[in-house]
Amino acid sequence: MPPVVAIHDPSAPLDRLGRAMHDLRISVMDRCNFRCPYCMPKETFGEGYRFLGTADRLSFQEITRLAGLFVAQGVRKLRLTGGEPLLRAGLPELVGDLAALPDVEDVALTTNGVLLARHAADLKAQGLARVTVSLDSLDPQVFRTMSGGFGAPAEILEGIAAAIDAGLAPIKVNCVVQRGINDHTVLALIERFRGTPVIVRFIEYMDVGTRNHWDQARVVPSRELHALIHARFPLVPVAANYRGEVAERYAFADGRGEIGFISSVSQPFCGACTRARLSSEGRLYTCLFATEGLDLRTPLREGADDATLGALIRHAWLGRSDRYSEIRAAAAQGAASHKIEMYYIGG
Repeated sequence: MPPVVAIHDPSAPLDRLGRAMHDLRISVMDRCNFRCPYCMPKETFGEGYRFLGTADRLSFQEITRLAGLFVAQGVRKLRLTGGEPLLRAGLPELVGDLAALPDVEDVALTTNGVLLARHAADLKAQGLARVTVSLDSLDPQVFRTMSGGFGAPAEILEGIAAAIDAGLAPIKVNCVVQRGINDHTVLALIERFRGTPVIVRFIEYMDVGTRNHWDQARVVPSRELHALIHARFPLVPVAANYRGEVAERYAFADGRGEIGFISSVSQPFCGACTRARLSSEGRLYTCLFATEGLDLRTPLREGADDATLGALIRHAWLGRSDRYSEIRAAAAQGAASHKIEMYYIGG
């Protein structure tokens, strides 16, 4: 599909830093079938951990209604996240409802890929445009270290193949790189996907939430990865698809595809951030590193009309001034050191 270009609607709200709301990430499930240490470490999220109950999560009808209200405020791209979204029964039905909303230009999904093979064709048929798959290494031992002991690369590759067959390409593969853990497997990941409709994107290890024991010494800056990869596979820069795109794009000089770098730590991109996030229990967050969110579920279930709910969303965005990644060093020493966990609002 052609690139989605962000064109600001003059009637849509701008936050305090002049940023429009163009993207909505919707968490449909707080549970996950992995326990990645950088997101849901199993020493915290073990068998006894209490996740949301079914009644606590927004229904598909509630999600669709709220999504429509966000679209009325300028959102054009919707992405379903988790936890692991494919654990939510009937997810293709929700995709169909969201894809049918007027003015929605793009519906995408982020998944760990384990369940993708069985759902890819149905998701595509219901209107899913794109899929992003998390895959931190092709080495089985390294993979299990980074997934908390669950899954295997072969399962993820099967899901990616099914997505390609279903016509969801190009597919993006997200790899969180941690020094001393999986950085030595980066080139193998590139070699596996060069020449295929898969774009590998390398993400700097971020201090999302408060339970992943983030250590800046484990961050591998994108410029270091770029140098490593460029020495093996020469790269040339590629222009962004749209303003606010999080990844810096590079094509292989020999024409065999492209890769990307998401550099939230070393090269923050807060100034162009157009993303809002809706948790599975209906709280609006205006930053991945947020400390609190706006409850939309309560007024929704108490009978608030669309005008009231829309005004709540608009007011929240108008008051937004988040730029955590740009002020990370100072924020980490203050109140912002308590942050919402990534599994709860999606990456």
